[in-house]
Amino acid sequence: MGILSDHDPVETREWVDSLNAVVQYQGVERARYLLGKLRDEAALIGARPPFTATTPYRNTIAPDKEEKSPGNRDIEHRIRSAIRWNAVAIILRANKESSELGGHIASFQSGASPDYGGDLIYVQGHVSPGIYARAFLEGRLTEQQLENFRQETEGKGIPSYPHPWLMPDFWQFPTVSMGLGPLMAIYQARFLKYLDGRGLAETEGRKVWAFLGDGECDEPESLGAISLAGRERLDNLIFVINCNLQRLDGPVRGNGKIVQELEGIFRGAGWNVIKVLWGSAWDKLFAKDNNGLLLQRMEECVDGQYQDFKSKDGAYVREHFFNTPELKALVADLSDEEVWKLNRGGHDPFKVYAAYAAAVKHKDQPTVILAKTVKGYGMGEAGEGQMIAHQAKKMKLDALQQFRDRFQIPIADKEFEEMAYIRFADDSPEMKYLKERRAALGGYLPQRRRKSTALAAPPLSNFERLLQSSGEREISTTMAFVQMLGTLVRDKTIGKHIVPIVPDESRTFGMEGMFRQLGIYSAVGQLYKPQDADQLMYYREDKSGQVLQEGINEAGAMSSWIAAATSYSTNDMPTIPFYIYYSMFGLQRVGDLAWAAGDMRCRGFLLGGTAGRTTLNGEGLQHEDGHSHILASTIPNCVSYDPSFAYEVVVIVRDGIRRMFEQQEDVYYYITLMNENYPQPAMPADAEERIVRGMYLFQDGGKGKGPRVQLMGSGTILREVIAAAELLKSDFNVNTDVWSVTSFNELRRDGMSAERFNLLHPTKARRKSYVESSLEGHPGPVVAATDYMRNFADQIRGHIPRRFITLGTDGFGRSDYRVKLRRFFEVNRHYVAVAALKALADDGELKAEVADQAIRKYALDSERPDPWTV
Repeated sequence: MGILSDHDPVETREWVDSLNAVVQYQGVERARYLLGKLRDEAALIGARPPFTATTPYRNTIAPDKEEKSPGNRDIEHRIRSAIRWNAVAIILRANKESSELGGHIASFQSGASPDYGGDLIYVQGHVSPGIYARAFLEGRLTEQQLENFRQETEGKGIPSYPHPWLMPDFWQFPTVSMGLGPLMAIYQARFLKYLDGRGLAETEGRKVWAFLGDGECDEPESLGAISLAGRERLDNLIFVINCNLQRLDGPVRGNGKIVQELEGIFRGAGWNVIKVLWGSAWDKLFAKDNNGLLLQRMEECVDGQYQDFKSKDGAYVREHFFNTPELKALVADLSDEEVWKLNRGGHDPFKVYAAYAAAVKHKDQPTVILAKTVKGYGMGEAGEGQMIAHQAKKMKLDALQQFRDRFQIPIADKEFEEMAYIRFADDSPEMKYLKERRAALGGYLPQRRRKSTALAAPPLSNFERLLQSSGEREISTTMAFVQMLGTLVRDKTIGKHIVPIVPDESRTFGMEGMFRQLGIYSAVGQLYKPQDADQLMYYREDKSGQVLQEGINEAGAMSSWIAAATSYSTNDMPTIPFYIYYSMFGLQRVGDLAWAAGDMRCRGFLLGGTAGRTTLNGEGLQHEDGHSHILASTIPNCVSYDPSFAYEVVVIVRDGIRRMFEQQEDVYYYITLMNENYPQPAMPADAEERIVRGMYLFQDGGKGKGPRVQLMGSGTILREVIAAAELLKSDFNVNTDVWSVTSFNELRRDGMSAERFNLLHPTKARRKSYVESSLEGHPGPVVAATDYMRNFADQIRGHIPRRFITLGTDGFGRSDYRVKLRRFFEVNRHYVAVAALKALADDGELKAEVADQAIRKYALDSERPDPWTV
């Protein structure tokens, strides 16, 4: 639609005057109602109004509607100035000799306006120097810690960005993997509502604040879940987007306006949008602008121009922004310096305070504050508004002096060389004020709780039925887990703490019974009669529902899991989340969130369902997982298991509850589950500890004469290993011991620990790894087969001082029957048997012709291409 022209300005003026009169005499709500009726009527008669997703390019809150800050303006200015200086000093002192350590001066300077002490804060990652600077001023960090910024290996320094793993009493949320902070904040806010709805915690009035940059909004994760926030009316959520118009290399939207773009996106998703574009110095100019020419000029300038204006000086701005006689007349009584001081809204503490105050009071919608700032604000020629601002790690002397003078920082010229930190005396007005305000707001931020109420793990006997043989009845490990989960949610001690999470796959995993039993959480309950209402297990939504059903949304489900897995810290209310999903769509899809979960010291369970390359037989290449355990091994505090039997699942989950919620260890568990049904054996005596450690003897081959081989397996492939043992005995009289390896990853970590001890203690007795000591007294080569890539089992090669052969499912998956897939990937019983015979032949225990005989006997194609190449 083209731009509409005004053919009758007089009539237009009458309409506008009428609207103003309604507002004056009947109020804003009446005016909104009339405008809505006019809009509806226009649509009915075919005069649909032109679509606009944005409002004019000026502040949302009019000057006369701004809530005034009750704070002491002068003291707050001195505190902010000291924080600015300390933030710069942290970076400059760290890079005094070289720029190797890095750091970001400009990011904090663009966002350095007073912040509000919200309940949970997702700090923009690159502004960490400013947060440290404030904490130092408050006495929470020492000068030695600041001096060792980005120098952490000796335990004296502080990390470059927010990392709870590295500062577990300080940072709550890792946010510097851009896009994850906003996403996690949304689900954190929703989880607070969930806790309140279930009566687990009082969260009314608490806010979740997410501070992010405009460039960060290009990350799909940043905006990918904002519709959920709008749909669920998360009025406990506030985004503050630092719109300095610049990303690392150049403008965010050089040819457009990022503020307007974001406003349209958020308004469309149902958010309350507050724009803070222009500082108080502009208010008089707007009041003098009777013809709207100033706003028109603001609308027509693009962000590339705004960046250019702020990289120059007042004379340049007068010439190129106020570029008409009418506009120049607006600033005729201002000097070039005063023109230059026409600041942006994000740097005006009064405008920012008014926006924050309005956001806190807003109901039934999440709020986003779009604060327009300048990248490198105050850095002058060292980086203010310049393309190189993000990379700036040094400032020249004259730039530092200008910075000092601009913000009235009490630093003498002679102190520049040492870049002394500013700290107020304990009895100074500034320190007293700072402490009083923090006390009034409930304490210092950020800070993190490390321990919460301990939850006792239920005794193993509670799951006795799953520890016994299932007889002829065939069940999958997924079904065993669901039965165990049903027992857990009924537990009188920890049942209410269980949080089941699914991404639209409950029926796949046999969890639909929980729909009615527990209910699916919904902020509005259930406003409809479900289609299956006449069924026993009907789809029930409830305000106090226990299940989080996230739809086809793994990133969102993972973010909900993270919120639940850190609830012990953020809410002092431990919850035990179980997130079950197709294993292929877990760590591969949300690996960055899984890494952040480790950093955040999450405690909970990830369940990779339908796991294994050959076990999910009909879905094909995209669904068949052969590497999730390898991905899990990259996360230091992710404890992963690939159990074969129901009793293994029970032992592992119970021990996880013990470690994470009774002992309060900062680990989380990844457990793979299969959808293949088979008879479940009873748990061997005294196997519990060995199951947890990662390996136990499942089947002893006895004392028979002849060659012997050690066979290892995990997951469903253990059953192929057991079958191979029978073939080896019946067809070749080879004795076998069969080992169930519940965790190659844990065996590897144990082996690395032993290896390191031996390296650093050369004069002490050699320490043996758990796998090596377990194999003592069990001679012969070792063959390990899994439903994962070979390097999954290969991880323990260095800890087995004998011949070690691995079989795995390297390559792309495909659809077929399980028996055919296992033959294709060469992990079935026949390949295990041949691998054992070949290993024995290589050890001189058998002739090579025996292995060749087996290849022919089992009709294996020795000339087919490598399976990982086809």
